[in-house]
Amino acid sequence: MRSETQWQSAVEQQIREAMARGEFDNLPGTGKPIPGLDGAHDEEWWVKQKLKREKLSYLPPALALRKEVEDARLRIRAAGSEAAVRELVAQINERIVHVNSRIVSGPASTVMRLDVEETVLHWRQRRRPSDADELRQD
Repeated sequence: MRSETQWQSAVEQQIREAMARGEFDNLPGTGKPIPGLDGAHDEEWWVKQKLKREKLSYLPPALALRKEVEDARLRIRAAGSEAAVRELVAQINERIVHVNSRIVSGPASTVMRLDVEETVLHWRQRRRPSDADELRQD
């Protein structure tokens, strides 16, 4: 019991000295409520905070693949050349094949490879000026 009291007083002494040096002044969150105290208990709170702080996310591979395909479609739409479109389609198709053949956990992937020629055709159609634009130029 005596050693515990000595240990506590030594720690309290260090805290008092740190306070006197101002080491606890202006800490982040001073005067603000502690976040998450009023919410439901979550055993993985620290993982979620770490992911948020590091701007990371975790999705099962099949769901992450859907997001990657969505992002690839946006890059394809913005591509400046047909060659770039074909390269982007090849890259995402390679990723689709990889995930579909190796998925181990989470839901199964139902994502199909993009059709290169169909994707290029849609890209061309979006790039072609509409008839209304052509009439305005005359």
